[in-house]
Amino acid sequence: MANRPSSGSGPNQRQLRVGELIRRTLSDVLNRGEIHDPDLNRMSITVGEVRCSNDLKIATVHVMPLGGRNVDEAIAALSRNKWELRKAVSKQLTLKYAPDLRFRPDDTFDRLDETRRLFSDEQVQRDIAAEDGSDDDQPKDDRDEA
Repeated sequence: MANRPSSGSGPNQRQLRVGELIRRTLSDVLNRGEIHDPDLNRMSITVGEVRCSNDLKIATVHVMPLGGRNVDEAIAALSRNKWELRKAVSKQLTLKYAPDLRFRPDDTFDRLDETRRLFSDEQVQRDIAAEDGSDDDQPKDDRDEA
């Protein structure tokens, strides 16, 4: 039977699985300092997420250096060593093509901070409290009235 793409807009199961394998491989390679670049080995870089294209030929790697400082320097060092990192990934994974690695800053923590800020807003708190209060006024089923 043919492998058909899902009708959803999100990544399919294979993209998620390959992305996670690439993330683990890159994390291990960076952690062990296997890349021969003193600038890159001096930094502690977190690989937060890897998103793969539909054909698995492009992998967008979301990274953040420890403390969130020198992001541009970290991405430049990773981009300089893209060939070595790609070679390490292809050695670990059995894919038809070694994906092209593209490095981007990881903004997950920024989005999390923004979400926390929004939930702590007075108006949002008031709306949440009003929503909770309206549910308590209605009986859940006929047994509650008896």
